[in-house]
Amino acid sequence: MTAVHVTVWDDRERAGETAGKGAGGRAPAAFVHNIFTWGSDALYGFAGQRPLADSRQLLLMDRRGYGDSPDTERSDFEVDAGDVLEVLGDGAHLVGHGNGGVVALLAAAHRPDLVRSLALIQPSAFTAAADRPVVADLLDRVRGRAPGIPDDDVTPERFLRTSTEGIGLPVPEPTPRRLRATATSMRERPIWEAQIPLAAIRGAAVPVLVICGTWEDAPTAYREYVGLPLMAVAESLSDSLGARLVRVPGYYPHTQRPGTVNAALREFWDSGA
Repeated sequence: MTAVHVTVWDDRERAGETAGKGAGGRAPAAFVHNIFTWGSDALYGFAGQRPLADSRQLLLMDRRGYGDSPDTERSDFEVDAGDVLEVLGDGAHLVGHGNGGVVALLAAAHRPDLVRSLALIQPSAFTAAADRPVVADLLDRVRGRAPGIPDDDVTPERFLRTSTEGIGLPVPEPTPRRLRATATSMRERPIWEAQIPLAAIRGAAVPVLVICGTWEDAPTAYREYVGLPLMAVAESLSDSLGARLVRVPGYYPHTQRPGTVNAALREFWDSGA
């Protein structure tokens, strides 16, 4: 029994395989989501990865304060990393997106023996790439703000609108579930406080895949302030961890191009990672 909610997808019986972890010797895959979302969310989460459940069990974790997991006073990547280790059980492939990618990196650094492989989709691991000028510029901009606590008069509705419409993206429908995720995102511990021990992952020879968008069709402000630093982080982590870097057209790879991302994940897992 874990402290957080986990959505389990396992379609192997329907695909003609025997369900259960041992089928075909395939370890399960655990997914850790970004902000404003939850594990099985179709808009920003991993709903597009459901086809991968035809060959292995998928474990979609809702971080604390998101989805069906318990509320939290303040979301914290270190606490989330501990929850991930519970979800991994005695070993699984690990996938993290955005801030969830930082959580996945921390979990892998703490217990690399439980991580069969690590796939990172546009991880927000800015402190691990602070030597890149575009990332250093982003860190200079955000570190001057109040750490993760918006002004008292900023409601989740307003925060959601500003965080999307303000950079040229469509505003999601403000459902109670989305607004709860937004309220938790407003209270996230600042990601620039994360210190990621990459040496522990390198030393354990954990296989790593990094997936990043090409961002050429993104709204200008979104590409400049978010896309360029994320691309630099992806390149830096690929160099630091000896990872394979896969570039996918668009700016939200696993939702805009699920087939491409799923093929990359399937090949990565099946290649002996």
